[in-house]
Amino acid sequence: VKGNRKIGLGVMGWADLLFKLRIPYNSTQAIQLAEKVMSFIQEKSHQYSAELAVERGSFPNIENSIYQGQPMRNATCTTIAPTGTISMIAGTTSGIEPVFSLAFSKNVLDGERLIEVNQVFEECLNDLDPRLKEEIIEKVAATGNLKEMTGIPEEWKRVFVTALEIEPEYHIRMQAAFQKHCDNAVSKTVNFPFSATEDDVRQVYLLAYQLGCKGVTVYRSGSRTKEVLTVGKEMKNAASSSKKKIYPRSRPKQTHGVTSQVKTGCGKMYITVNSDHEGLIETFITTGSSGGCSGFTEGVSRLISLALRANIAPEAIIDQLTSVSCPNFIRRKATNKNMVGKSCPDIIGRILEQQLENNNTVKKEDMDNILLATFQEFGAALEKNLAEKQDADLTEEECLMLGICPECRAKLQFAEGCLSCRCGYSKCG
Repeated sequence: VKGNRKIGLGVMGWADLLFKLRIPYNSTQAIQLAEKVMSFIQEKSHQYSAELAVERGSFPNIENSIYQGQPMRNATCTTIAPTGTISMIAGTTSGIEPVFSLAFSKNVLDGERLIEVNQVFEECLNDLDPRLKEEIIEKVAATGNLKEMTGIPEEWKRVFVTALEIEPEYHIRMQAAFQKHCDNAVSKTVNFPFSATEDDVRQVYLLAYQLGCKGVTVYRSGSRTKEVLTVGKEMKNAASSSKKKIYPRSRPKQTHGVTSQVKTGCGKMYITVNSDHEGLIETFITTGSSGGCSGFTEGVSRLISLALRANIAPEAIIDQLTSVSCPNFIRRKATNKNMVGKSCPDIIGRILEQQLENNNTVKKEDMDNILLATFQEFGAALEKNLAEKQDADLTEEECLMLGICPECRAKLQFAEGCLSCRCGYSKCG
């Protein structure tokens, strides 16, 4: 120790700095900034160590070092330490690591569970409505990141990335950027998902070697039974018995589908089943002028859409719907041989099943035309029921079903997932 007088100046809070600068961790800009910051620390630390050597003498083993012929007080001046504990005391992120989670739970020695939210991220939420802020924090605490959340600015999702969202290559390139201007090794962990393979790890080790890293650490999530840091999201581990919340995926701006007119025990019903490139995604169900409870059908429609977007198997939804019977429906069916099924949910299930069988992938360039055709078909099916109403009495929903503007009654135009009119009216989604 006395013979070399090694010291290790470094950094901590790197991820928080990038958050404040709105620079994504997994970006070229972040890597360039890392080199700039660390090269400055390296230059100034070596400069001052040389000045101290002139004043107090070089380290004793300098003759056997790379500094022969030049004064240097310390054999090494810089290092990137883990700073796991002191960073928590300082209230910032550790070393040059990205955040493990924007909100995380820490399991301490006595078994107590502590929840923390990244301070920089929380500062961004302070301008929001308090109830919305609380809702976002609760969701982030459950998932750890913003990746699958709806209603969040895309800029936030791009900047506030977590360790498991960052590609392994960028973990290594960030480490190499600091290593280039660092005397000692750099403490850095490459986080892998549970599904990582041996080849994934091999590629990381090779890249670290090629870029001049002095060491490399990898960690695959779920590979230890007890982990110091955990997020609310369940690890993809067969041994895990914890329950996880499922949130529906966002609705795409463009979908395509088919509208069917059916007879029920209470009148006519119009069922629209929409799909995207992943399959069935939503339903819209309305009733005619004598079609029974519109609130009930809308509620069923919303629940079906929610289940489909949450990746519940359509077959499971269909199985539940087709098992429902309605006495009123069956009585009406006895006098109307054209009626099919045994209840409104049963009919909805049958339509879903038909659409599932006939569902084909639609080319993106055909999407607008198909959506417009579907909308026009829907309006034509309802036109007879709405014909008795005066034009001025039509609701906005009824005007949209007919493809006319609720403001000026002109024909609506469909483009880029929205209905619009020359008068300025528009409706998206």
